[in-house]
Amino acid sequence: MDRLTFRFYAELNDFLPPEKRQVTFDHHCNGPVSVKHLIEAWGVPHTEVGLILANGTAVDFSYLVQPGDRISVYPHFATLDVSLLARLRPPLPYPPRFLLDIHLGRLAAYMRLLGFDAAYPDDNHNDQDLAQIARDENRILLTRDQGLLKRSIVIHGYCLRTRDSRQQLITVLRRFDLFGQVQPWQRCLKCNGRLQPIEKPLILHRLEPKTIKYFDEFHICQACGQIYWKGSHYERMQKLVESVLRAC
Repeated sequence: MDRLTFRFYAELNDFLPPEKRQVTFDHHCNGPVSVKHLIEAWGVPHTEVGLILANGTAVDFSYLVQPGDRISVYPHFATLDVSLLARLRPPLPYPPRFLLDIHLGRLAAYMRLLGFDAAYPDDNHNDQDLAQIARDENRILLTRDQGLLKRSIVIHGYCLRTRDSRQQLITVLRRFDLFGQVQPWQRCLKCNGRLQPIEKPLILHRLEPKTIKYFDEFHICQACGQIYWKGSHYERMQKLVESVLRAC
């Protein structure tokens, strides 16, 4: 039986048993096996990993571990590009496109509010469907399901650790360095479609009398036809945008 050592760094320890966190520990395996397989065997989805070192040398997921190896596993670096050391996956899609698990509806609305392409399937989609959509449409998969992110066809993803939607939003902005790409009120909160200005006379038949009287600026979703104006809902959501950006 081959013996090697592992050490996981920073937030990757969130996925480990308590006794394995922040320490170097032994691992035993029979025969050649990929480092990706062993990393995920310890509960860490491959999408969370930014750099792998074997005996101080950068390796990719296909590396076959050897007896006596010292494996160090790091998360994504916020300000340091280590992709040239050993590229673990293709570059992130640009502009960023996201796919959210079915339990993240409020987060999807928040991300759309900030102008990001955030697809949110209906309840009829299972984990395999989500993984396939993420792969086919080159989207970053956001979920709280570690198992979903371990699927081999998932290229880019992130495992959210909290159920608080506002904190989830802040975490995603930080993780993917999205601060400079925030463009509020560009997308429909309902369906993710693009918004465009529309003249008031063209939609009078769809407006309530008070809306007609007090508002003159309107936008409409090019996909579903939802109408938006700067009512009380706008003020509440704008305060959310400002508070999130301050927190980041």
